[in-house]
Amino acid sequence: MVDESMRSDTFNFGGHDWRLLYYPNGCGKEYEGSHVSLFLEHDGRRSWDDEDATTKAQASILDQAGVPSYTRTMPDLGLRDLPRGWRDFISHEDLDKQKHLKDDCLTILYDLTVVTEECTEVATEPEPIVVQPPFDLHLHRPFVEAIWNKERPDVGILVSGEKLSTHRWLLEARSPVLMADLSRASAATTDEDTIQLRVDDIEADVFKALLQFIYTDSPPSRNLLETAMMAEKLLVAADRYELEKLKRACEEALCRHIDVGSVAATLALAEQHDCPVLREACMLFLSSPGNLEAVVATDGFELLKKCCQSDMLELVVKKMI
Repeated sequence: MVDESMRSDTFNFGGHDWRLLYYPNGCGKEYEGSHVSLFLEHDGRRSWDDEDATTKAQASILDQAGVPSYTRTMPDLGLRDLPRGWRDFISHEDLDKQKHLKDDCLTILYDLTVVTEECTEVATEPEPIVVQPPFDLHLHRPFVEAIWNKERPDVGILVSGEKLSTHRWLLEARSPVLMADLSRASAATTDEDTIQLRVDDIEADVFKALLQFIYTDSPPSRNLLETAMMAEKLLVAADRYELEKLKRACEEALCRHIDVGSVAATLALAEQHDCPVLREACMLFLSSPGNLEAVVATDGFELLKKCCQSDMLELVVKKMI
């Protein structure tokens, strides 16, 4: 569909809020069905004191190895000139599916510089944004292993016997816990080029899913969270590394798995990791007399009374006595 578009999540940089606007099948009749269009939007809902600030922007398509293979540079623009971009960012003819797409997804790296009178703040390498390709209107969330292993990784993470190559600047920007871990690891190493970080008590698949979120800011696919066990392990990891958006996605996934056999353990998990959405879903499930009676008949009820101290749970328990 022509003029069908998608927006990235809003991100803050240089004291302003921004979004990317992407048209997989072109914007405007002239580019209908023949080009990909890409624009940078300024979120005008925020007020600012530097309306004379200017922006410098460059967008690159990453190939399957995570290396820029096609780049467009935008002329310097003032905030009043936005949104600006390219109706003809790249033609469908030049977009090589074998070269540019990974799992039918297009990955764009957007470099943005905001210049103000007082200072210049430069984003040397903001996180990649995975966007929908023109060949398939269904949006996939790819596993971005190619990006993790692109040129110049400076952190090696050993998890469950597997080594993952990553980038310190992004890990530190996304997680204060990883920032502290990397600072300690850096102080303990003599290698100026690569920091080695060991992660215990997390399975490799779980940590890879966590890295996927760190690099893309996109929650895992519903398929990945299809099992309650994976959603639970990833929630614990997200809480450990203070990744609230990922934690909320895992909460929502676990809400779909609540049943008589799991509600006690799930509520205990919600209490332990401060998950209000998951806690409310468990209490709603228990508020049904039929469900409550069924849970009372299981071993899980003792766990419910032992592990959960919320006032709401006490009210539920009083109803059964």
